[in-house]
Amino acid sequence: MQRKRRQRLVATLRRLQAAGPGPGPGRDGEEARKRPGKRVRTERDRTAAEAAPEEPQPRDGGGNAGNEAELPPRVTAEPPRRNVQPAGGAGGSGAAAPRLSRKQWRNKQKNKRRQEKLKAEKLKAEQNGAGGGCTGRDEPEPTEPEPPEPDAVPTGRSAALRARMEERLLAARFRYINERLYTGTSRDAVELFRSDPEAFHIYHRGFALQVQRWPQNPVDSIIQRLRQRSASLVVADFGCGDCKIANSVRNKVHCFDLVPLSPLVTVCDMAKVPLADESVDIAVFCLALMGTNLQEILEEANRVLKLGGTLMVAEVSSRFEELRAFMNGMAQLGFKSGRKDVSSSFFFLLEFTKVRPPSHRPCPALRLLPCRYKRR
Repeated sequence: MQRKRRQRLVATLRRLQAAGPGPGPGRDGEEARKRPGKRVRTERDRTAAEAAPEEPQPRDGGGNAGNEAELPPRVTAEPPRRNVQPAGGAGGSGAAAPRLSRKQWRNKQKNKRRQEKLKAEKLKAEQNGAGGGCTGRDEPEPTEPEPPEPDAVPTGRSAALRARMEERLLAARFRYINERLYTGTSRDAVELFRSDPEAFHIYHRGFALQVQRWPQNPVDSIIQRLRQRSASLVVADFGCGDCKIANSVRNKVHCFDLVPLSPLVTVCDMAKVPLADESVDIAVFCLALMGTNLQEILEEANRVLKLGGTLMVAEVSSRFEELRAFMNGMAQLGFKSGRKDVSSSFFFLLEFTKVRPPSHRPCPALRLLPCRYKRR
């Protein structure tokens, strides 16, 4: 024990003699600049050497300690490397897992869920193939809701589609009935609605939809003119519909139409109304001059009108092929042209005064084109 201590003291003394006088503060750098070829020992190196365990020195022939043990080289710390696997591969013990990006992590989670779903479907298929036997669990497995079929249409969308189809069907039937009314006689119209009462309701609904698209309703203009006249005048409304005129004026109004939409309506042929001769003061045709027997209908209006009575006609402007020819035809039926409003491009509002009974002679000039509604 004393021998080892003596050897350490000798080795320390020799090192101090070889190093010379200790460098003062800041002398390490100066020595390094003066002696660049030789490494300068610092206080840190000496402290490390004293703390290190002493290794046995080889003996030379004289029994003294051999050459000094070389100092261990300074170890410099290297910065850690990221995502570098050891040479042994990822399976080596203690190897850090590589860091994944956000996209790689999402793909990994998606693949994991897909694998779990496939396993669940495979397990379910095996159970179904085995006859739906018990799964070996005490509690039943929760069943996921089945996705809707791609061909199934949502209820709201189906209802909207059905309403649209019904509207188109209604518009098609309205155009068909309208064409029948304008290309046949008034007697044909009576037979049409008598055999099929629902046809008139379809026509009236389609007509109401058309009125909503009009810039103005001519029946409102007629109501305004009737309010300017005396309330004691008796009115006959040919083709009254829902009796809007009768419900809007104070006059007594006789309402005639092919189907009773109101208790006030008298069902009849417009060429044969149940009124006495010269019993009314005003006769109204608001979009009601239908049928190919136009002369018979207007002669019936002349019959029930008093001498000097007023005939009001509101019709679609496109029906008048030539307005002057129509006026001449009305003159042959015993009517004198009076107040007229042809400023609108949609409807003409004409007024005539009865000056004499009709002559009952054919009047080819008295003609109106059929009113055809375009398909929208």
